[in-house]
Order: sequence, then C-alpha cells, then structure tokens
Amino acid sequence: MTLFSESPEDPFSIGRAASAVLDHRGTVVGWGQRAEDLLGHHADEVLGRPAAEVLVAPGDKELLAEAAAVCRRERGWFGVVPVVHRQGHRVRLGVRARCVTRDGPFCEWFLVGAPAEDVVQWETDRSVLDGLFRRSPIGLAVHAPDLTVLRVNRAIAHIGGMPAETTRGHRIGDYLVAEDAETIEARLRPVLETGRPMIFTEQSCRLRSDPAHVRYVSVSAFRTEDSAGRVLGVTQLVEDVTERHRARLRLALLNDAGACIGTTLDVGTTARELADVMVPELADCATVDLLEPVSRGEEPSLDGFGPVRREAIASVVPGAEDVLYPVGGLIHFSPGTPQARCLDERSPILVPHVAGTAGLAAVAQERAEGARKLGVHSVMMVPLAARGLVLGFVTLWRARCPAAFEDDDLTLAGEFAARAAVCIDNARRYTRQHQAALSLQCRLLPGELPELPAAEVAHQYIPAGAVEGVGGDWFDVIPLSGARVALVVGDVIGHGIDAAATMGRLRTAVHTLAELDLDPEEVLSHLDDLVHRLAAEQASNSRDFPNDQVTGASCLYAVYDPVTGCCSLARAGHPPPALVTPDGRVSFPELPAGPPLGLGGLPFEGMELPLPEGSLLALYTNGLIDTRTTDVDDALARLAHELSAPARPLEEMCKAVVEAMLPAQPDDDVALLIARTHVLAEDRVATWTLPAEARAAAQARSLMNDQLSAWGLEDMAFTTELIVSELVTNAYRYGDGPVTLRLILGPSLICEVSDTSSTAPHLRRARSTDEGGRGLFLVAQLTERWGTRYGGEGKTVWTEQPLPASAHPRGGDV
Repeated sequence: MTLFSESPEDPFSIGRAASAVLDHRGTVVGWGQRAEDLLGHHADEVLGRPAAEVLVAPGDKELLAEAAAVCRRERGWFGVVPVVHRQGHRVRLGVRARCVTRDGPFCEWFLVGAPAEDVVQWETDRSVLDGLFRRSPIGLAVHAPDLTVLRVNRAIAHIGGMPAETTRGHRIGDYLVAEDAETIEARLRPVLETGRPMIFTEQSCRLRSDPAHVRYVSVSAFRTEDSAGRVLGVTQLVEDVTERHRARLRLALLNDAGACIGTTLDVGTTARELADVMVPELADCATVDLLEPVSRGEEPSLDGFGPVRREAIASVVPGAEDVLYPVGGLIHFSPGTPQARCLDERSPILVPHVAGTAGLAAVAQERAEGARKLGVHSVMMVPLAARGLVLGFVTLWRARCPAAFEDDDLTLAGEFAARAAVCIDNARRYTRQHQAALSLQCRLLPGELPELPAAEVAHQYIPAGAVEGVGGDWFDVIPLSGARVALVVGDVIGHGIDAAATMGRLRTAVHTLAELDLDPEEVLSHLDDLVHRLAAEQASNSRDFPNDQVTGASCLYAVYDPVTGCCSLARAGHPPPALVTPDGRVSFPELPAGPPLGLGGLPFEGMELPLPEGSLLALYTNGLIDTRTTDVDDALARLAHELSAPARPLEEMCKAVVEAMLPAQPDDDVALLIARTHVLAEDRVATWTLPAEARAAAQARSLMNDQLSAWGLEDMAFTTELIVSELVTNAYRYGDGPVTLRLILGPSLICEVSDTSSTAPHLRRARSTDEGGRGLFLVAQLTERWGTRYGGEGKTVWTEQPLPASAHPRGGDV
C-alpha cells in the first residue's frame, strides 16, 4: 500500500497528509507537524501515550478495535475513523495504515490521515474516473489535439469490436467508414478550436469491418485543458441510440403516412401516396398491386385471389423500371408463389436475405435475372386488407441500402399498409358510388341531339371535381310542333346522387310540359309548382331519407320559331343567355329574372327576341361564370370574348369556351348549350286562310295539291289530302270564324290547321255501326306525330309526315 501520493490533489500527498507512528502496543511514538495542525495535540501531549486514550472517544473504541484487528490481519488498512480533537470535539479522518517491520518480533504502524471529506471526495472522483473507463455504458474516447486516440473506455471498444488497449495512436478513420469518420472529425475540430462543447449530435456509425450494419450514435464532446489552460485534446461521449433513432424514424414515417396517404378519394392516387411514403426511408423500391376489381372500384372476391393490377411504383434504384411490370399492367400469379401466399394467407412475408434467382421471383417474377443484376438482396410483402377484405399487397425491396429488412421493418410496413388499406377501401367505395351516380346522371342527360331545321346545336357538360361529386345541372333540346325547338338549361341546387335524381324528375317534367306547347313562363310556373310539391312530399320522408331533399332549382326555357325568327324566353333564378348576332356583337338580354323554382306562388315573365338568321344563342349554368377565382363580371366578359371569335364549328366553340373559362377541376357542374338559329325560306312555308263554310275542305285540298306539286312531293298528295280534309272539316264543323291552313317543308312535311275554338279533338275507336268518328283515327295512322297546341285566339291541330326516301323536294334552303 502506498501511503503518500505525488499528486498535489491527493489528500494523502506528502504536502497535505498528517502522519503518526504507533508501536505494537498502540502507543504513539511519532507525531508529525501536520497531525498537530489538524488535531490540535502537541507532540509532547501524545508521545508515549496510548492512542486509544488520547485520540479515541470512549464510544468509538469498539469501532477502533475492529479496525485494528483488520489492520493486524491484513498488514494494512484504509478507512474513515472518528478522532478526538484537543478541544474535545470529534473529527472524522480518512486514515491509511501500514505495518512497518523492524528487527525483532514486534512492528510499528505508520499512519497518514486527512480530513474525511477530502478523502471521500478524492476517492469518489477517482472511482468515477475509473468507472468511466471500465464500467460505464456510455462510450468515452479521449483524443489528442491531432485527433489521434489517446484512450477509449470499454463501451467504445465494444462498439468498435477491438481491445481498448490497442487503440492508442490510431485515428477514427481506422475503425469507421470514411464518410462517418469524416463527419465525426469535422464536428470535433470546432470543439478543439473554440472550446464550445458539442451536445447530443446524432450521426450514423458504420464500422469498416461491417459496413452493412448501420448504427446510430449520439455524440457529445468537450475540450480538455491542463491547470495552466493548455489544450490537451478533446473528449467525446458516445451513446448508441440506434433503437431510439429507428423508433423516432418510424414515428416520423407514421406521422408522414397519416398526412400523406388518403388525401383524395382516388384509388390510384392513394396507392401512389403509399409507395412514395415508403421510399427511400424504408425501402429502395415499393410497388402496390391491387386486385383487378378493386382498381375499378368494385368489390373484390372473398377468397382474395385473382389477377392484380399494378397501381404504383416508387424507386430510387436506376433501371428498376426495366425489371418491374409497368403501372397499369395486369399480373397473374400462380398458386404457391410468394404473392399468391400473401394474398391467400393474408399474412406478411419477410425474406431478409434473398437466395439466388429463384428467391428474386418474389420481386420480378420471370424478370428475376434483371433483379439480381440490380443487387436486390432483401424483400418483404405486406397484404392490404380492410374490413375483412383483401385488396392487394405491397412489395418492398432493397438494393442500394446494404442493411437487410428486419422484423421491425415488417411491423412498420404493416402499419403503413393498414392505414393505406382503409384509405384505398374508402376510395374504392367512393369510386363505386361516384361511378354509379355518374352513370345515373349520364342516363338522365340527353344523348345524341336531333338534327332540327330550326337550329344547329352543340353542347358541353363538365361534371364537378371528385370532392363535390355529381350535380344537378342539365340541358335539353326538345323538338316542338311547327318546326320549332325548345332549348332548356337548368340547375338543381346541391350535389350528389339526390341532386342528379331530382334533375331527372325535372327534365321529365319539362318534356311533358313541352309536349303541351305551353309558353315559356307557363312551363316555369308548372315546374315551380312541381318542385314545391316535391319538397313538401319529401319533407315527410326526412326521417328515413334525411339527405334526399329538394331545396330548389333554376331554369332557363327558350322556344325558337324558325318560321318567324322569334325566340320566346323566360327564366327562374337562372343566368341570362348570351346572344351573338351575325355581325359578332355579344349581349346578355335583360330577361325578367324570376324567382328560383320551388318558392311557390310567384309569377314568371316571358320575353320575345327577334333573332336574325345565323344568330348564336348560348345557354349555360352558373358554374361557367361563378368560380372561386374569377369575378362574375370578368367571367361574362371572357365568355363574350370567346363567343365573338370568328365563325367556327359549334363543337369547337363549345370546347374553346370551356377551356377558357374553367379550371382543370371545376367546383361545380357546368352545362353549356349553344344554338345557331336558322330561318326557313319563304318558299318552304305556305299559309292560307279559308272561309268557315262547307267548301273549305275542297279548297284546302286543291291548295295543298298545288303546293306539293311545287315542292315535288306529288307522291304524298293522297295521304295528305285525307289528313287536310279531316282537319279542315273538323275545324269548320266545330269551330267559329275562319280556318287557317299552313304547310311547312322541313325534314318532314308539317300540316297545321288553326281555328278559333278551344275544344280539343279526341281520338276514339268507332264501332262498326257508327257513321263517323274515324277521322282522327285515320290521321293518327297516316302521320308520324300529331297533336294540338293552344294560343290566345284558339287552337292548332298539327301533323308530321316523314318524307319518302326517294323524295328530293324543291324549294329554298333552310
């Protein structure tokens, strides 16, 4: 046992320790000056006296006896004992004792002491220093100013896999890969230069002996100096935080997944979001394959097996696209393949180390050789399952990252897949419902528009974005009697399948009302009553169908007559039409606005506009001019600009208007209907006023025959004679005043007979004994269509006959 230390900080150093000598009987035979200063006893007061009598209190003698026994047995002792000061109080001393052997059977004991607090503190400091290098779980490395290693503790040696004794004189780069070693040294140099410590800086730590094993460490560092302030080097504390780093990374990835996956209700977009969130943080490449029905928004089979369609690929490996099936491709997996097992068993598959080309079939099937050349070495597959259904699976693999997939990676991928599967299933369900609604809406809208002599028409219908869903906008082109045409545009408030269904009911009602040849304001009044009744009826069903409510609609109804060139219009809470005259001037006629449909009891007003030959009439819903980013006045100005462009086909004009006015994903449905009006040539219309007398029918037949001859339609004379005779006779027999006969030559031959009576003719089947009642029955058999319309001064009975296929009518252009 060394009694004195040369370190000035050691309380047992020569300059700081108190010394005393005891003989074999415990008598004080030596007493140093430092002992006198520390305990107050002069040498002449203690020399020759028993130490137990002078220096030990009665209550402490038993403790002293035990220490003396250990000292004799062990030939030395160290510890803390209470000693009596000259003034009577007790002083705790740290004591080192050593047996000094002399000639003879006896020996003396040499003791050195220091204040207990100094000894305890010094021993504690020495124990801490010894613990840091021998037992601390935190790595400790001491570097010289040139960053060579002076000493490392056992924790650092364990991380590096080398004996601590062999590290002196080496550099960090001798143990870590160059990139990680350069990072550490670049961070230690500022600590040496400035003295500012570095605290808890994380970085990767890959050993040169095992570069594929990525470890993460937290490094803190401080500069070391001697008592004179000279820089001795830098010390760094290193803690292995690999698990904590990975846990934090997984948490961050899961947080990103929650924010990035499922931002839309689109199956393909959700699949791409899933692939993107896993690359490159978790895998070098990810593919998402969904069962083929799921990609269409349909229900997958319960057994979860069948061909899959590749929905997404994300990769940081060059050339991966040459190995993988492309997005959109349909892939068939045979039973027993990893993909088939993943779908069938609904369980993840982990292959940490792919063995040979056969194992790579899990990545690229028959293209496995290409995957081998890319360096694919670790693969895992995770099923996508939600609500008891298997939707597909995700395949992940690594090629650039040297670390193999672990169980924790599989767990993390499973979390991603679980979240994404719910989002994909939601998107699939929405897609199915949205497609059903779109199909319903498409079925409710008109298909191919008829060719009419009154106008050339074109249309565009743009459904709203996926978030808003289908809407209730509609348009219609309805042929009317007398070669006229009804142009209709309407908008049911709201979105969704309920709005589309309500739109279908209103469109059907408009067709029915149009057949009655009512004025536009009368049509709107009937529609207003209908919407009001529907709302009242559905209010009683609100408990069962809370969302199926008619809240209102707007409509613009126009009737154009190509004979007179006049257009009658009325609107119910709808934007006015745009009118473009042949010289290119654009206006928005100030029609009486009228209330929206459904308010009930409020009047509607109509307006007549004369339209020159070749005028354009544009009807549209408010989605075309009322957007979030454009002011209505600016939108109307832009619409006017597009409509005033040089003459072009109507289809092109419709597309140009939509492209100029709407964003890629409009906020509302848009219906646009453009009509270029025509006026029938004078020689295609013949009108006569006949007297209300018995010879009116004969006169009508003569005039009709002459006109058909002029038009080159002699072959139609016989049937037309029967029709004209019956209609004129009925007008003379049941009406008052003069009878008007009008023939119109268009795509069909139109015959109209007007009188001042409001009595409606009725078609009936006469009995064999009846002398009359067969006239209208014959008219119905000989014509394609017939009907009655009413005006302010009576009624008009009209018929339409198809022209013979061989007919080439003469007359002016339409």
